[in-house]
Amino acid sequence: MPTRKVIVPEGMENIYDTYHYAPGILVGDTLYISGQVGRDENLNVVEGPEAQFVQAFENVAKVLSAAGAGFDDVVELETWFADSMADLKTFLAVKDRYFTSRYPTWTGFAVKGFSMPGILVEIKCKAILGLTDA
Repeated sequence: MPTRKVIVPEGMENIYDTYHYAPGILVGDTLYISGQVGRDENLNVVEGPEAQFVQAFENVAKVLSAAGAGFDDVVELETWFADSMADLKTFLAVKDRYFTSRYPTWTGFAVKGFSMPGILVEIKCKAILGLTDA
């Protein structure tokens, strides 16, 4: 029977305690990562598209690391962009800094908005720990 482990990286306790959701849930070897946005540890939205994209990926990295994983373990990537994908070229450049060799599946959406004003993107991932290439 697989086990369920809540993953709350240092600096994300406020999300778990205040908003009552886990940044990540590890079930067996599969890590489910909640949508991460470009907010700092104080929940302030980072200014500027590139800086916000980097912060969102850094937040994903914190959850991965807390579970003993890395970007090479990510098998599925979902992104939601505010209003349009006008900053897609910048997003792709930032994404390629984190995914350098083992690329995940990826689905992107444009949405009307997010729970906090100023958010440009939300990134959700699924990772499987201990994968090897065939």
